[in-house]
Amino acid sequence: MTRTDVISALGKDRLHIGGKTAKDGWKLLNIQAMEGADYIGDIRDLSLFADASFDAVYASHVLEHVGYQKALGDVALSIHRILRPGGKFLVSVPDLDILCRLFVHEQATLDDRFFVMRMMFGGQVDEHDFHFVGLNAELLTRCLQEAGFRDIYRVPEFGIFKDTSSMRYKGVLISLNMVAIK
Repeated sequence: MTRTDVISALGKDRLHIGGKTAKDGWKLLNIQAMEGADYIGDIRDLSLFADASFDAVYASHVLEHVGYQKALGDVALSIHRILRPGGKFLVSVPDLDILCRLFVHEQATLDDRFFVMRMMFGGQVDEHDFHFVGLNAELLTRCLQEAGFRDIYRVPEFGIFKDTSSMRYKGVLISLNMVAIK
């Protein structure tokens, strides 16, 4: 299956949460007003979208920006709500397992550790760039299952957008990329 086939298999109504660049076939939601954004809003409040509005929702390095006490579960439930039956949630987060290994690697320099620490806690360049939760495959799978998703599986990369879902540090892919089906 080609990349075009994979994307077309996602259906025609697709939402990209947190993206920075408009792309044909995708509606863009961002918390900050920017060129190309179709919607300005916070992932913690998806009430502007009706139930079963989308065939696919994509969020790369967004979920870690919400708290794990309540918001993370609420966000997963909201994404499940706005997806049509059979819809796909393509989600990418910093992989805490990978980042921990990179941080404690015996050859890591202080600069390496600082860079990895920023991936764990956010770049903190503005009020939206803070991370409130660290996730690995086990924790993210449980969150998605509790929200009602089924057939949850990991993929190496999505290759849909040029974003952090494909980021490598020292040759190591740092993202946990998963597909969850409603």
